[in-house]
Amino acid sequence: MASEKVETVIAGNYVEMEREEGSSKSTKSKFSKFLWDGGSVAQVLLTLPYSFSQLGLLSGILFQLLYGLMGSWTAYLISVLYVEYRTRKEREKVDFRNHVIQWFEVLDGLLGKHWRNVGLLFNCTFLVFGSVIQLIACASNIYYINDNLDKRTWTYIFGACCATTVFVPSFHNYRIWSFLGLVMTSYTAWYMTIASLIHGQIEGVKHSGPTTMVLYFTGATNILYTFGGHAVTVEIMHAMWKPQKFKLIYLIATLYVLTLTLPSASAVYWAFGDLLLTHSNALSLLPKNGYRDTAVILMLIHQFITFGFACTPLYFVWEKFLRVHDTKSVLKRALARLPVVIPIWFLAIIFPFFGPINSTVGSLLVSFTVYIIPSLAHMITFSSASARENAVERPPPFLGGWAGLYCANIFVVVWVLVVGFGFGGWASTLNFIRQIDSFGLFTKCYQCPPHKA
Repeated sequence: MASEKVETVIAGNYVEMEREEGSSKSTKSKFSKFLWDGGSVAQVLLTLPYSFSQLGLLSGILFQLLYGLMGSWTAYLISVLYVEYRTRKEREKVDFRNHVIQWFEVLDGLLGKHWRNVGLLFNCTFLVFGSVIQLIACASNIYYINDNLDKRTWTYIFGACCATTVFVPSFHNYRIWSFLGLVMTSYTAWYMTIASLIHGQIEGVKHSGPTTMVLYFTGATNILYTFGGHAVTVEIMHAMWKPQKFKLIYLIATLYVLTLTLPSASAVYWAFGDLLLTHSNALSLLPKNGYRDTAVILMLIHQFITFGFACTPLYFVWEKFLRVHDTKSVLKRALARLPVVIPIWFLAIIFPFFGPINSTVGSLLVSFTVYIIPSLAHMITFSSASARENAVERPPPFLGGWAGLYCANIFVVVWVLVVGFGFGGWASTLNFIRQIDSFGLFTKCYQCPPHKA
């Protein structure tokens, strides 16, 4: 009975929020929520064929299915913890109308300052490098349309362009862009699939993967990163009119993403095979024409949007540190945010390793930020009988109650700790060091073909 009362309270709050924001229950509204909550696989879409060349076709498909499921699971856990935290705070009459709730605050409210500090460290570091990856991807992509400038110069240019995201106040302002991003990603995925099939297999194509443990686990952690992009889950949920529906929407979005990533990665790998081992950006192998240029331009726009998605939580953290988060002056907030962009810009110039950097970030940061910490936090939050009895959201019946839920959490923690962080961290770090040895830091043009005179 107690849990039913709590559910009524939280439902009442969310209904009230919907009325304040003018939301509706129309089909159009539901469709827009699906588009809003879909997430992004833009730059990883272009590196998944590279991962397939490292893993082999079968392992590539199986890892996508496994990590897609695990990513949806931990997104569910984060959403449950967010609703639990928000409910407890609203019972204490805390007002969130001028405050964006973030993941480290959820950990602080439910588990204390030590969890807050760990969550803040991993989440912010991941978002910094997630933003770095977007800049690297922009430079890597535009080079295949205009190679008059090297990739490092393009990074300077796009760093300046992406700095304009400091003027975007919150995630509410990204709604229409999120919809457009989904369209852009869908076009690129199906272009890659169809173009590869039309191109056919290159002469003497080989599909050797997997050949070494280093390459195998590097490819696996890139896929771990692909389905671990929900470091901004709490901020997006806070921008929703009905946060409790996030978990279902995220699952649907993940299933849709699989309809893009599985065909495109498989088709490109089928056509080019081992050649992908030295071409981490799949667009570099597809023939230059209007369709490819369109895909490049759409990816550039989408990566700009995704840069804003990754940076906005960092902006919020920095604003709170400077105590300007509650100000209504857009200019004052924008000026306060600028120091966040500069180190991201600099890191993208130092480590322009498109592809290998995804795996390194996946193994060392995503493994904890997105998989291990949410699973452990959920288990500890509901470790006591009273916490389970008064939980706002109880485990789905098909899981087998709390016991089934704990088993699922333990599996995620052990698997990601051993395979993702352990083997993946070892392999991706070795691969990353090899890129530095081969190309050097601050390299002007990573994996560029010899420039034609």
